[in-house]
Amino acid sequence: MRLIPEKDKDIIEKAIYLPMVIIILNQDLKIINNSPIKLKTPYLEWIDETIRTVQKELSTVKRYMKQQQIKVEKVKTEESFTQYVFIYKGYEEIHRYFNPRLRNRTEELLKYYLYQRFNDNYEK
Repeated sequence: MRLIPEKDKDIIEKAIYLPMVIIILNQDLKIINNSPIKLKTPYLEWIDETIRTVQKELSTVKRYMKQQQIKVEKVKTEESFTQYVFIYKGYEEIHRYFNPRLRNRTEELLKYYLYQRFNDNYEK
């Protein structure tokens, strides 16, 4: 039986994916800093601004989760799956995510935050 409404499940998934997006962007910052690109500043500023945008959204997600008594914790990572426990108003649900799905969804969000968010016709 699923107790978590779809809206709250979407918020929980943002709490899983947004930190991954931030990690990737931070790694990209390091790569660009160490690259032979002549004019790094525009790229660094672009990624830095994107990180700030994702962090603001993650902050909103965390605040909502705290107000609604929602927690998410990674339990374990295996070769093909990562397991999370969702604690929703005192009830626990175990969810397994296929690792390629985690990667693909993170990539979708990365594209969204880097450029698709500027297109009014695009929905997350």
